[in-house]
Amino acid sequence: MTSPTSSLSAHRVTTLAVANQKGGVAKTTSVASLGAALAELGHSVLLVDLDPQACLTFSLGIDPEDVELSVHHVLTKGTHVDEVVIETDDGVDLLPATIELARAEADLLTRTGREQVLKAALADLLDDEEGSTYDWVLLDCPPSLGVLTVAALTAADGVLIPLQCETLSHRGVGQLLDTVHDVRRFTNPDLEVWGVLPTLYDGRTNHARTVLETISSTYDLEVIEPPIPKTIKFAEAPAAGRSILATSRSSKGAKAYREAAVHLVERSQRPRMRGKSRKR
Repeated sequence: MTSPTSSLSAHRVTTLAVANQKGGVAKTTSVASLGAALAELGHSVLLVDLDPQACLTFSLGIDPEDVELSVHHVLTKGTHVDEVVIETDDGVDLLPATIELARAEADLLTRTGREQVLKAALADLLDDEEGSTYDWVLLDCPPSLGVLTVAALTAADGVLIPLQCETLSHRGVGQLLDTVHDVRRFTNPDLEVWGVLPTLYDGRTNHARTVLETISSTYDLEVIEPPIPKTIKFAEAPAAGRSILATSRSSKGAKAYREAAVHLVERSQRPRMRGKSRKR
């Protein structure tokens, strides 16, 4: 059943890039889980796998080796998104990736307007005469700050930064924020940093609690709560080809992502700061 919040967001599409060039921060898990949680709230969701490792594609029960058309064809061959999108058992649609995407960086480097290629591809899908098919588009960025991540940031309304609570990687987040700053200057002046999503949180340790307490002050960024707990349930979900919301519905991890999704919906309903200066 569609939730009350869904009707408010249905009038516009929210495109959110989930990015952190540091690996192992539960980025792909967050995209899959938040997508499923938004779908449970009654929102229509498209997930875009921009990682050549195709972890998001695999974790949603699709073998990348069986995929004939992928996001690679959309970005480099001009294939329409409609021809590539796959429905998943988690109630979300997926623009899948394969190892071919590794060639896209090189293919796009020599292309004029390469930063705009994903935005243009999504515009073909989202600007349909009958209105957008989706309320949300979540972009699973690769663990790098290359062409694909810049293209995602150029296409996005906002960026969400998963950050593990075990280790604070100041340098990595700083580099990402520098890239966001450059994207605002040159390709997407309306890009907003939505904040940090704390992941792999172990509330039993002083270190994890300290990290959580200092994230906001360290980066001057909003913290999307609750922190996502560290649990073996997340490792079990990809093997089943589903998100944790399906494989372990009542687990702490599933509940945390549901709460985080509600907060993202609330965040999406704020006025967008078109052309206004904002903090980095």
